[in-house]
Order: sequence, then structure tokens, then C-alpha cells
Amino acid sequence: MEELLDILKDLHPDVDFEKEEHLVDDKILDSFDIISVISEIAEQFDVVISAEYILPEHFNSAKALYALIKQLEDED
Repeated sequence: MEELLDILKDLHPDVDFEKEEHLVDDKILDSFDIISVISEIAEQFDVVISAEYILPEHFNSAKALYALIKQLEDED
């Protein structure tokens, strides 16, 4: 989880990603941020987030995103 928080904090150091649960809904993360996060996740966690998983509910919080990463790791 720390690696994911580091990725997110690099994009927006002023956001408390451990508490925020509406990153997409509140427009904290935009489409360019999401693409950057997906790329960093692929590099750090060696998982591919395909288009079918690029949904607001997966990116609204660090917890949801981390759960998605774990799910994708388990599928490998």
C-alpha cells in the first residue's frame, strides 16, 4: 500500500490519499492522472489494468485501487 500511496502523492502531494474516498467524483484525479497511475502501477506492481477495470469505483480511493491491484495480482 505504501508504494501506491507514494505514486498518488507524487501526483498530488496536498491530498490525504489515506482518507479521501471520492478522488474521481470530486475531480481530484483527472483522466491524465489516471493514465499516469496506471502506468506507474504496471511498473511497480507488474500488473496491467485493462480498460474493463478503468471505472470510477476503482479509482475513487487508494483502498479501492489497492484492492484492484491485489485482485489482478491474484489472477496472474
